[in-house]
Amino acid sequence: MNFTRRLFIKLSALLALWRGGPLQAQTNGKPFGTDFPNLDSLAVGQWWMKPLPKGANPPPPMDVPRDQVLAFALYTQDRGTLKLTAQLYPLKPDEPRETRLELQKENEWIEVARQPVIYPGWSSHFRIEKWDDTQDVRYRVRHGKDAIFEGLIRRDPRDKDVIVVANMSCNSSRTTGARAEIVDHLKAQDPDLLFFAGDQTYRHTEHTAGWIEFGLQFRDIIRDRPTITIPDDHDVGHPNLWGENGRRSTLSGNADGGYFYPVEYVNLVQRQQTWHLPDPVDPEPIERGIGVYFTRLRLGGIDFAILEDRTFKSGPAGKIPKMGPRPDHINDPKYDPKSIDVPGLQLLGERQHKFLRDWSADWTGAEVKAVLSQTAFCGAVHMHGKRNDRLLADLDCNGWPQTPRRQALEDLRRVQAVHLCGDQHLAVVVKHGIDQFGDGPYGFTSPALVNTIYGRWWHPENEQPGPNPVAGSPLPWTGDFKDGLGNPISMMAYANPTDITDEQRRGDGYGLVRFDKRQQQITFECWPRFEVAGQRTQYPGWPITIAMRDNDGRKPIAYLPELVFENVESPVVQVTRQDTGEVVYSLRVRGKSFRPPVFAAGEYSISVGKDRPDNWRRTGVRSGSIDSDAKMSVRL
Repeated sequence: MNFTRRLFIKLSALLALWRGGPLQAQTNGKPFGTDFPNLDSLAVGQWWMKPLPKGANPPPPMDVPRDQVLAFALYTQDRGTLKLTAQLYPLKPDEPRETRLELQKENEWIEVARQPVIYPGWSSHFRIEKWDDTQDVRYRVRHGKDAIFEGLIRRDPRDKDVIVVANMSCNSSRTTGARAEIVDHLKAQDPDLLFFAGDQTYRHTEHTAGWIEFGLQFRDIIRDRPTITIPDDHDVGHPNLWGENGRRSTLSGNADGGYFYPVEYVNLVQRQQTWHLPDPVDPEPIERGIGVYFTRLRLGGIDFAILEDRTFKSGPAGKIPKMGPRPDHINDPKYDPKSIDVPGLQLLGERQHKFLRDWSADWTGAEVKAVLSQTAFCGAVHMHGKRNDRLLADLDCNGWPQTPRRQALEDLRRVQAVHLCGDQHLAVVVKHGIDQFGDGPYGFTSPALVNTIYGRWWHPENEQPGPNPVAGSPLPWTGDFKDGLGNPISMMAYANPTDITDEQRRGDGYGLVRFDKRQQQITFECWPRFEVAGQRTQYPGWPITIAMRDNDGRKPIAYLPELVFENVESPVVQVTRQDTGEVVYSLRVRGKSFRPPVFAAGEYSISVGKDRPDNWRRTGVRSGSIDSDAKMSVRL
């Protein structure tokens, strides 16, 4: 990490310590300014004097026995750096504003760090360099004399053939209380990594209380394994979010783009949910000082790119014609999808595309790559909100804008990366099309953990399967379709709610993704929240197993000479078109030889290296026929 970033972290910690003093915590009841006096009201000012919220679904009380003020902790480790966030309940004026991290070594607890408790938000953050990731280590965070939260920092499972990721999102706050039916099942399935794709809470203006509620619900699975949490629109208090590089939103519904709550509140949310992730790859804040968190995490030989769907995305209001009841909903059957693919619109933004380009060429510590973000690169939904409310196109997905969507999928395809996400309240597995059906990567959208907010359904109007339906699927509407934005997708499976009013039948659940490095396969599983007829079985249509290489669905028209590796095995190979400079792909290949496919005639350059394609290079390589037996020796 560069000097500027280190200095920023130290100054932030000192500022937090000063701001978190007893007098400040007691008197500053409006830390987000006078325009928003009620933001985070359950955790600021004299919070202990405020009555409990009324209503059917109140958050848990913030005033707890003082030996329980450590609510939960979550962590990641990457490349020798451990980062851990401890979340506390609000503290009272006479209580210390400091936590301690202890590690168990040879059956003895050793204190390794102390950190301030940051106000507002009541989180505390630990960073340990030169972390040994080859051993399981028990940890505990302490506050004051009696408060303790314990867990296990797992070793990196790089020696495992199969790495398991839990894919989760949309944890409705309208259903309060424990999530034992999910957590107990996850414990038995024992994933190596937890991924919460967003909407961990729907408390909107009370993020600290909602975040603590989420932590209480999942802490018994979070405490002992690495966890990725990224905020989505409801976490920052929005119905939808079009970040527009951080500008201020003034339009009801936010479709003009930007954030309508203060910068300090947005940063509080992101600090609580993302500080424990590996450092941002490009930490420069966006407009008005809103932080970013897009980064990468390597675990078990899988290199995960963690993206921010919403941060840079353009809002539709004022940029495209209004063709429905809202600027982001289209119901005009005569509309042309090309008419809303306006030049200059952003999706991931250039900073994240640069990150993906750099990431695609760096395979250090990685055998497989995958991408994690909030929402899907398509609109794989027909019914919105109610069972018979059909919507032609919803711009609140990554299917729009279409040209940046294409660019993002090309970034994924270049490294044969699968995409995992949530947000849509409907579990689907799709194979994306870019130029034609099936030539892009697969995407798995998790079901809502608790689906009481907004139901969605996949239900083609003609009630017919598309071309090339999934053979043997129990689902009637698989195959090739175009979504309402004109994007080609191949529907592999979907988990429609059968009765949105029945807790047992509304499509609640979560996903598991098994990365089998030895077999070079990925298996998608989709598990309901509740047992059906006394059995825990997957939703119909799952599991689905794919070959990792099929995340690039292009059909070769020719091959370059076979590469024979003399002194290295399974290197990184990058193929680039010489006429355009386009990187066709950048892959860690398996074995001692590789025959590079190409998808257009012409001349190419080939670069090869152990972890990056930077040790050996040939230019002016012409494509040969499909059955060419030409060879090229590679010695690094």
